Amino acid sequence: MDSVDRQLVKALRSNGRASYAELGRLVGLSGPSVQERVRRLEDRGVVTGYHADVNAHALGLGVTALIGILLSDSTSHDEITHLLEEVRQIEDCWFIAGDDSFMVKVRAGDMDGLSEIIGRLQRIPGVARTRTTIVLSTTWEGRPIELDEPVQQ
Repeated sequence: MDSVDRQLVKALRSNGRASYAELGRLVGLSGPSVQERVRRLEDRGVVTGYHADVNAHALGLGVTALIGILLSDSTSHDEITHLLEEVRQIEDCWFIAGDDSFMVKVRAGDMDGLSEIIGRLQRIPGVARTRTTIVLSTTWEGRPIELDEPVQQ
């Protein structure tokens, strides 16, 4: 990735709906040149999709929690991954190192809803234990990382 690609990624993270002409003005290229660069970024898996940021509270999902999931010794990562995909309230899922095997981020309308989600997770075969942390407030979420220049070696 060169500096133009990094500028394009930054611009797309800021406004995924920007036109190729707009992006071209930002990076000093023509619209068709930008379109080709963005297509290459997509093909290489740098840009993996476009989405709308949605306010969870406005959707009635006022409770956010992070839930650590510890697996029993005989359970495989792949088995649990498939079963976790079926829990629609899971927004993010990470396979992690540490005390837990997975960390999931869930959203619920209220504490009763959160309790139902936790119960569902605990009933998944192979889940030994869950540990829940309730988010009191969100300082930031989905913050774009800064793309520094590559280190020259």
